[in-house]
Amino acid sequence: MRIGELSARTGTSRRLLRYYEEQGLINSNRAPNGYREYDEQLVDRILQIRGLLDAGLPTRIIRQILPCLDKPRVIHFADATPEMIATLEHERDRMTDRVECLTRNRDAIAEYLEAVRGDAVAEVAGRRSAAEEGA
Repeated sequence: MRIGELSARTGTSRRLLRYYEEQGLINSNRAPNGYREYDEQLVDRILQIRGLLDAGLPTRIIRQILPCLDKPRVIHFADATPEMIATLEHERDRMTDRVECLTRNRDAIAEYLEAVRGDAVAEVAGRRSAAEEGA
């Protein structure tokens, strides 16, 4: 598929897709006309990359762990540096904190919605009672 279709299917700008390619996160083949051609499997790969970037991982670390994303149970790095391990541990802990914060925020919003909906239901019921009494 061409870059426009990949962009549309992943919600990722063409510029960002070219950046991912420059960083070695994805690869394309060149058609005879010079256009980039992308493999279908890159749709899921780009969504993984975006998730990892959103979680705060730098592209240099993402590039190193991308091969493991296809088979997460077979992760092994013979060249894992202490810096890489420390970075991954730090990012894992940061993600855990973020998940906890998001969970608290989600629960607070759910409670708020429940209260607002409860008030709205009570208000509608009150209007019905008043209408029935006035009739």
